[in-house]
Amino acid sequence: MRTEARIEDLLRELAPQVLGALVRRHGQFDACEDAVQEALVAATLQWPSEGVPDSPQAWLTTVASRRLVDEWRSEGARKRREESAAVLEPAVQPPASEEDDALTLLFLCCHPSLSAPSQLALTLRAVGGLTTAEIASAFLVPEATMAQRVGRAKQSIKSAGIRFDLPSPADRAERLRVVLQVLYLIFNEGYTASSGPVLQRTDLTGEAIRLTRMLRTRLPEEGEVAGLLALMLLTDARRPARTDASGSPVALDEQRRELWNTAQIDEGVALITRTLGTVAIGPYQLQAAISAVHDEAARAEETDWPQILALYEVLEQVSPGPVVTLNRAVAVARVDGPRAGLALLGTLDGDERMSRNHRLHAVRGHLLELAGDASAAREAYSRAARMTASLPEQRYLALRASQLGQPGADVEDHGAATTTGRNQQKAVTANPDNEQRSTHE
Repeated sequence: MRTEARIEDLLRELAPQVLGALVRRHGQFDACEDAVQEALVAATLQWPSEGVPDSPQAWLTTVASRRLVDEWRSEGARKRREESAAVLEPAVQPPASEEDDALTLLFLCCHPSLSAPSQLALTLRAVGGLTTAEIASAFLVPEATMAQRVGRAKQSIKSAGIRFDLPSPADRAERLRVVLQVLYLIFNEGYTASSGPVLQRTDLTGEAIRLTRMLRTRLPEEGEVAGLLALMLLTDARRPARTDASGSPVALDEQRRELWNTAQIDEGVALITRTLGTVAIGPYQLQAAISAVHDEAARAEETDWPQILALYEVLEQVSPGPVVTLNRAVAVARVDGPRAGLALLGTLDGDERMSRNHRLHAVRGHLLELAGDASAAREAYSRAARMTASLPEQRYLALRASQLGQPGADVEDHGAATTTGRNQQKAVTANPDNEQRSTHE
């Protein structure tokens, strides 16, 4: 791995720990977040040539602390400046509670005084390490709009005087729901980037898994935390086989399953097996169960599609939405034939939430191809290719359109990730080769 890439990975891991430590000590989230961002920029510029310091977290904390001092000095208030400077001595050791700091930061960003979009956006920036542009792409809004949203969220935390504490048990359930959505969104953006030249961003998938593991350690009794971790592991296990040497997507049915990460599959299957039936069922557990059915099939033709369809029917009762219907249509096509799947897919044509979603057209192209309607399938694939901002997906969909009529041409999963709440539209653009998004890869 290149030095710059290693440094980027390290900074992404350390950023929420440093920010959490500073907010815990000084309370001013907005100022601390700005200071940490400046420290990260300084590290990006200095470490490649000067080397990574022996204690990189302490280095970042020291630089960010000095930025805080400089900021407070520029505001005047001599007494406050002197008091702040006395407190802000350079840190020489990382905080002993860095894991709790990162988790507390997750819950801080999901405070109920913030709107749900602001909760998600702020967490993606402060904890997930996404840039404002990446977050804007995730929410399908202009970058300037997202920058304003993040700024307002930080100002709201400051104005409300929100404390840097874990939520009470009474408040935790709702805050946890948003935290899980955010971690899911980070993973999806990494597993299939919504735009750009590459299909996958392992920095984001790795961060999402790392943070979800931390949450699982802290909240072992929460079934949906276990379900989300299992879902991520079972999905990420297929990553080594889902692109070819050129970086283009590979259909699930065509993937070399010996390349799948068996350790991750074993861990994910064991985790969801222990969880199902012991706690209240939730959408992440159901998605993990679907993913496990895929991963346990030694060959594509051994996939238990009737079981997958049954799980989707339960999922649609627990967490109904257009993305679930999209996925269920694929399973219906596998069990009852492509025309049955197309009939169900047609119920989504009037849903505004799917109007800008290229995966609806990609799935339609796949089912039309299975039904033998090459002309209509070609048109659907071409339309989907024009709608996606992902260059690998554009190339793949255009290739599918051009290959129609050639023997042996199969289709990749162009379904959509099932998620909850207002993030369904992003989720459909996030992950083309696993059952969260679709089941036919």
